Amino acid sequence: MSNEVTGMNSKEARILRAVRKALTGIVKDTATAPGMKHPLSDGTVEDIRQCLGLIAAREQELMLEAGIENGARPHFTDDPRAQNAVVVPISRPKGKKKKDEE
Repeated sequence: MSNEVTGMNSKEARILRAVRKALTGIVKDTATAPGMKHPLSDGTVEDIRQCLGLIAAREQELMLEAGIENGARPHFTDDPRAQNAVVVPISRPKGKKKKDEE
């Protein structure tokens, strides 16, 4: 979420973005391969989840207060809110075949 997209330039919004960015950076930097013991305790991981949830909830409240609708969520094509949505087709690059097609 950038300032230009959300219009949230308040000090609180900037603090929330900075804390969210720091927490997600910590999560990425401490990620381990499957099966390995994570360096953070289960309690710390849960605390990070709770913090990120609170940040997301407060950012949503700030956007509603500012009158900004968050259109960043995906919608089903038959959803009335998706009438102005841009559908991006996803196709396999030419020359590439799935393993079972070879």
